[in-house]
Amino acid sequence: MINAHLGRLSTILCLGAHADDIEIGCGGTLLKLLAEYKPAEVHWVILGANERRAEEARQSAELFLGDVTDYRLTVKSFRDTFFPYEGARIKEYFRQLQSEVSPDVVFTSRREDMHQDHRLVAELTWNAFRNHLIFEYEIPKYEGDLGTPNIFVPLDKPTCQKKVEYIDRAFQSQHNKPWFTDETFWSLMRIRGVECNSPTGYAEGLYCRKLTI
Repeated sequence: MINAHLGRLSTILCLGAHADDIEIGCGGTLLKLLAEYKPAEVHWVILGANERRAEEARQSAELFLGDVTDYRLTVKSFRDTFFPYEGARIKEYFRQLQSEVSPDVVFTSRREDMHQDHRLVAELTWNAFRNHLIFEYEIPKYEGDLGTPNIFVPLDKPTCQKKVEYIDRAFQSQHNKPWFTDETFWSLMRIRGVECNSPTGYAEGLYCRKLTI
């Protein structure tokens, strides 16, 4: 197990197809980074949300970003589950975003994610930010597409608790989904904690395809 630390970290870009993707996939990691590095800028982008989900995204961003004063929240309204069919429009938006922000690290969904919206966001992330450090996060779902992370972020229990509480509080519209439970979120963090021998027992798993050292 190799322990590594990020160097300069002044700008973070978080990309999510849907309102709760970022929080479920890497919410704990973001809470940890924001506490340790206090980056100057955070760009939080949601690609698809109706009016209710957009409001939930705003509430969640406020919770997770906490004391961050320099952040930009963008919520687009590309049609949920139809991203591949709106690909040209979404790619145009990524080209615009590429000209607006040069992040030190990008958080996005996995290219192997079985959800078509997540997968397209991952592909376009690599198109637009190929010279940047990209971490792909994972989201548990019915399709059973979890992989084998190669980056682990150990999390203390209070940070895990914050993540789960913030998700519960912000995303009321999702509570009727059978998989959207505290147990789901805690279980995955526990499994990743076991895999990386986290001293606290909890961690989030991420995927990194390219980096320079």
